[in-house]
Amino acid sequence: MKFEALRDTLLSPVQAVASVVEKRQTMPILANLLLTVSDSGLAVTATDMEVELVATVEVEIKEKGEVTVPARKLLDICRSLPEGARVGVILDKGKLILRSGRSRFSLATLPAADFPSVEDIHAQRSFHVAQSKLRELLARTAFSMAQQDVRYYLNGLLLETGEQQLRAVATDGHRLALCDLGGAFGSNGIQQVIVPRKGVLELQRLLVNGDKEATVEFGTNHIRVSFDGIRFTSKLIDGRFPEYERVVPKGGDKILTATRKDLHEALSRAAILSNEKYRGVRLQLSGKSLKILAHNPEQEEAEDEIEVQYQGGDLEIGFNVTYLLDALSALDSEQVQITLTDANNSCLVQTPANEFCRYVVMPMRL
Repeated sequence: MKFEALRDTLLSPVQAVASVVEKRQTMPILANLLLTVSDSGLAVTATDMEVELVATVEVEIKEKGEVTVPARKLLDICRSLPEGARVGVILDKGKLILRSGRSRFSLATLPAADFPSVEDIHAQRSFHVAQSKLRELLARTAFSMAQQDVRYYLNGLLLETGEQQLRAVATDGHRLALCDLGGAFGSNGIQQVIVPRKGVLELQRLLVNGDKEATVEFGTNHIRVSFDGIRFTSKLIDGRFPEYERVVPKGGDKILTATRKDLHEALSRAAILSNEKYRGVRLQLSGKSLKILAHNPEQEEAEDEIEVQYQGGDLEIGFNVTYLLDALSALDSEQVQITLTDANNSCLVQTPANEFCRYVVMPMRL
């Protein structure tokens, strides 16, 4: 194997995939990147057996071949070289030699044949979507995913496709985020896949804002997303996602409409003196006034009041303030609408005009 490239050309794919590599490995080869030089250029692959990333760039090929090298060391070497430097890479007697100017590095290698990789995912559905729209869909829902929940199917994000809709749903059992995206997503009925948390976060990081399209494929056990010379593949969580539609409140008769910015700021102020562990705040609704109250074990108290539009009788209800703030941050409208039933039932947070994104937050007893 032998090729030459500019430092930035080599750094770009290494940097794109290296974050998948875990610091602690069950197998030594998982700490390595697979470098493959072929007619299509240089492909750099990283995997943790759950998520696989492949980034491809054009280089000046002298000799084809493949090998694996330590991910962190290769990334640090590429970063340390000056911008615009030319790098020569050659595999010689089991070592990968990098030369640039007066610098020379010799890296240990492991055989490419031992590197685990996913080739065919047996795609059952394939569609195209703008990267920016997919990224936004994930950003508006991913924060509601559970972390290390024993209900393993909650430690990920549900993607549900119909013929004209792609829906993302995430819940940790205390709150739920649901967002829809319109378009053409194939004609083979409704299909659901659960993408694990790490895969969702990696995909969010890699997708860019803009109209460039990504190709999404659903396989029996994997999801694959390809864009801009990058191929992302993730195992799916094998489990049944809860019937989320039953959780979305319907028919609430108490409707609060407020300026999103004012409500977010008032909740943020009250949160300063909320209990650090439970993060509870109490909302008191009466007429056109919303009072937000918080206290903590140190006997400290916060009270804030804002003017709102409110239809319904007087109500006092408690919530985890972080959950409300996350939902408000995910919306981008000036106005926000919160629909309530009573002190014991979940609230529905959305924008008055747009029902594409909905957020459900369970109440707290304070």
